[in-house]
Amino acid sequence: MTEKGYDAIVVGSGPNGLAAAIRLRREGLSVLLIEGLDTAGGGARTAEITLPGFRHDICSAVHPLAVLSPFFKHLPLDRHGLEWVYPEISAAHPFDDGTAAALRPSLAQTADSLGSDKNCYLSLMSALTERLHDLLPDLLGPFPSFRHPLQLARFASDALLPASRIAKRFRTEAGKGLWGGVAAHALQPLGNPITSAIAMILMSASHAGGWPFPKGGAQRIPQALLSYYKSIGGEFRNNCYVRSFIDLPHARAVLFDVTPRQLLEIMGDRLPQLYRRRLQRYRYGMGVFKIDWALSEPAPFTAPECRLAGTVHLGPTFGEIARGELLTSRGKIVDKPFVIFSQPTIADRTRAPAGGHVGWAYCHVPHGSGADMTEAIENQVARFAPGFRDTILARHTFSANELESYNPNYVGGDINGGIQDIFQHFSRPVLSISPYRTPAKGIYICSSSTPPGGGVHGMCGYHAAGRALQDLF
Repeated sequence: MTEKGYDAIVVGSGPNGLAAAIRLRREGLSVLLIEGLDTAGGGARTAEITLPGFRHDICSAVHPLAVLSPFFKHLPLDRHGLEWVYPEISAAHPFDDGTAAALRPSLAQTADSLGSDKNCYLSLMSALTERLHDLLPDLLGPFPSFRHPLQLARFASDALLPASRIAKRFRTEAGKGLWGGVAAHALQPLGNPITSAIAMILMSASHAGGWPFPKGGAQRIPQALLSYYKSIGGEFRNNCYVRSFIDLPHARAVLFDVTPRQLLEIMGDRLPQLYRRRLQRYRYGMGVFKIDWALSEPAPFTAPECRLAGTVHLGPTFGEIARGELLTSRGKIVDKPFVIFSQPTIADRTRAPAGGHVGWAYCHVPHGSGADMTEAIENQVARFAPGFRDTILARHTFSANELESYNPNYVGGDINGGIQDIFQHFSRPVLSISPYRTPAKGIYICSSSTPPGGGVHGMCGYHAAGRALQDLF
């Protein structure tokens, strides 16, 4: 690499790395953004991995937090090629009797569809949905700033509870199942405290902004961010995999969009021994097994709601989901796993050739598992969409181990940058009043292993850049 010096270097061009680079550059700093692969993206990438013309999202596909991100929404990303498309239904949750519960953009319509659980749902979601835009800067920050103390306290009274506790408030299997399917995005047992927070934020996001797809694929998000970054004078260098700190040019600040394991490998003994030990104790969660399909037609779901939903949660009951997630967290393979199924071509026909469609699904597996879950996942899809296998033209799979090989930040297949339970929610990567700053001067971490954690929102990078600006500039 060149010996030219910079004010700041950002290593890794996922959404968080891009957010950090953009914030630093907007303050007038000279910034170099480094990416190991040929394109920017991190977990937001799109590629033809089955058949020509079928564009699949490698990891993230649906982006409720991106469209609401307090950082992203103030950038002119529409001028840089980012366009959102919205399915009619955000998420559907089918049952064996052919019915399905539906998370709709409208809070009232979602509540009305739940029958006797209408008031329970409104009680849980109304206040948060109404104030979500005000609360998100706090909820997506390192620590609550208490600008809205009463609203935060009301949210916390439910959010800190296990999802299994909230599920007991619902009377119907439809209400319980819909709640459980969204809560299972937490990637941990539903009996864990704080799992309700994940469900509440994602459900309210549906009502406040929808669960959209980027038109053309998830890659359009980092492409737009990178285009904007370059337009304000930022420098980008791809195909430069950083294995050691000595590989980097001189800079006053270096921000790493990596998890603790990669930071330890890159920095070595440049980090104090005590801090290294703390990073070594950082915990990663369950992995995922993922399938991408090229399809001849949309998945033939029995329930009509599922044919209109961008995301389909395949459980079906809360009890079945909760048991599966608990067993998986204990290292066991589940025959009927909870499956998250995404079908972007119902809203975005640019993803496949004329007449074709793409599908995407994953289930949770034990950390670091090499198990092949293809049959188990396709059985769950066919359970609610008879004839699904007849629509498959080609498939591509990623085991948990293969996902880590593709993206080293997915340690053991953990796509969340580390388990986000109550013990590690506020201590990512270590318990500190400044979690982004390391003890080594000028060295910061800005990945999803810092608050507020996983999701395509860029707020980890935004806050890390803010810390570096306060410390050094």
